[in-house]
Amino acid sequence: MVDVGEKAVTARYAHARALVRMPPAAEDALRAATVAKGDAFTTAQIAGILAAKQTATLIPLAHPLPLANVEIAFAWSARGVLQIDATASTSAQTGVEMEAMTAASVAALTIYDMTKSLEKGIAIESIRLVEKRGGKSGTWHAPDDLG
Repeated sequence: MVDVGEKAVTARYAHARALVRMPPAAEDALRAATVAKGDAFTTAQIAGILAAKQTATLIPLAHPLPLANVEIAFAWSARGVLQIDATASTSAQTGVEMEAMTAASVAALTIYDMTKSLEKGIAIESIRLVEKRGGKSGTWHAPDDLG
């Protein structure tokens, strides 16, 4: 692990995004809330939050952090493309980028799991950091050309 012992405790925030590309049958079932396994969005939201809380056990060199907040939001960015936005915040000596990215990733995997009976060709794409704030490096935003 990187030694963060000398770093100041500051407010930290990160926003990550995952895209899930799917055929019309899966999208229609999600929109109509007729997925056989149940409420896909609530299940994915809970899975993403739980994943953020477990980041240090999943990513070998990540620091365990006391999370102040984790949120997961869903939006259709285009026909057949579900956008999953995960945000995480804390006051700590290191950032929450990995927690936000883990939350977005596991929420996307949960959407896949909930809809795979409808279509195996669903693709999880473009898991990335959108924004981070706090710490020595300050604020960072992803370039707009990355989607």
